[in-house]
Amino acid sequence: MPDHTMIPLNLYSNYEEFAQSFPNSEFIFDEILVAFPELALRSTYQNSLEVILQRAYQLSALGVKKGDKVILFKSPKFDTYLLAVAVSYLGAVPTMISYHFPAKTMEIFGERLAQPFIIYDQQTEPVIAQLANYPTEKQISVAQLLATSYTPVPQEKLALEEISYITHTSGTTGVPKLICHSAQSMGWRTTWQREVFGKIKEKGLLAFHISPVHSRFNIGISSAMAFGFSLMPLASPKVDSLITMLEKEQPLALETHPNNFVQWQEATKKAPHVFSSIRYYHSTFDAINNQTMAAFLTASAANDPVFLQVYGQSECGPMILKSHRLSTIHENDARDMGFGLGELTKARIADENGQPLPANTPGNIHFRSKGRALTYFKEDERFTENCYDIWWDSGDYGVMNEEGALFLKDRQVDLIQSIDSSLALEDLLLDKLDFLSEVVIVKDKEHYPQPILALAADAEMNWDAWWQAVEDLPHLNKAILLDFDAIPRTATMKVQRRELEAMLANSLI
Repeated sequence: MPDHTMIPLNLYSNYEEFAQSFPNSEFIFDEILVAFPELALRSTYQNSLEVILQRAYQLSALGVKKGDKVILFKSPKFDTYLLAVAVSYLGAVPTMISYHFPAKTMEIFGERLAQPFIIYDQQTEPVIAQLANYPTEKQISVAQLLATSYTPVPQEKLALEEISYITHTSGTTGVPKLICHSAQSMGWRTTWQREVFGKIKEKGLLAFHISPVHSRFNIGISSAMAFGFSLMPLASPKVDSLITMLEKEQPLALETHPNNFVQWQEATKKAPHVFSSIRYYHSTFDAINNQTMAAFLTASAANDPVFLQVYGQSECGPMILKSHRLSTIHENDARDMGFGLGELTKARIADENGQPLPANTPGNIHFRSKGRALTYFKEDERFTENCYDIWWDSGDYGVMNEEGALFLKDRQVDLIQSIDSSLALEDLLLDKLDFLSEVVIVKDKEHYPQPILALAADAEMNWDAWWQAVEDLPHLNKAILLDFDAIPRTATMKVQRRELEAMLANSLI
């Protein structure tokens, strides 16, 4: 029987334990970390722990104490997580906020959190400068932090059930909600992830590019460190940088968000040899199309490489998983997310009143997870609206077959009357048309389905192939071409569909 023992996740205490158990396990970076320059481009668990303690002492000297909320608002690198560990040492609450939010959103967060401390760097400094009436003593630049004199202070701990970590929703439908986690809720999530990592017998290098403000980040780091894996967090998503790092370090595994895999597919054509060492691919928290998975599996020279697709949500953590191999990918339905993990996570389909629906009946996807978040900070009612006792309404729409496999169709708010699943259509078209790097189908101002396309690198639009691909599909408006980087996205590279629809309504595209 698998060990489902839950170990509460205190960011600092867990980090310290793993650094003592595996002091020489490595961190490898593609860029110098602005808040931890001492680590250079290579470090170890033990060396990084020593610098984390120094940053904790410096934060204490600047006034951070037990119970304080501390917003981490900086460039998306691994030192964001290391700062969170330092904040945790003081018994303060790291609050992970994406660097791309404007001043207006940051002011809303500041009000909700009663003007917490904010740590920022050069990339986010222009936004901080725009904050109205924010106390300067609560604003801590990375440069100021590094220059602060300090004396050691003892570790402080919050109770296991208290709010100890805050992330936010993706913000695809408006101002993001602040998601509250405890040591216990995050502990259950790491239990889930440890069971997955425990199946990897080799102790090679794990490479990943994940938004450091995503709850997945701290789950993954803590779980991987529990096994002593060496880690290569990639700050840059650029294809050329990826190729350089993979070629040099030859990792065993590679993880990123689905849209980054789509973006990186170019690399499997440009330099397929750099993926030769990778036996495990891991897609974080969303669906991914078959063509993309096949491209990466084909590039691997490992024996029977695996592409693990994980579906979940920030409020509940990783939930549903399915593994793919080259031998099975050709018959895979890309909307098939797979199954929950034993007794740790389950899903069901329910109607709008929260009543379970029979197999093969489309409806709202509900999750059951012991790792469910506590609430939305200062928005308890919005959180409880989604709760049906132990079940959580994910906001997604799908169906479950007789065997219990979950099929994702759409976000509930994205349903288009004439289309069964816009996500399935997007996958289909990406699989068929290799000159495209992105297909997004949203509603125009008349609620008709509007395709938005981005071309693959160095590719030209093949309209004949496009019209041939869509001729037997439900009616679609004439497609609109946008640059990949012009499509609005969240910190985790999810397309902001509401923003695209607003751009259409205002004739901005």
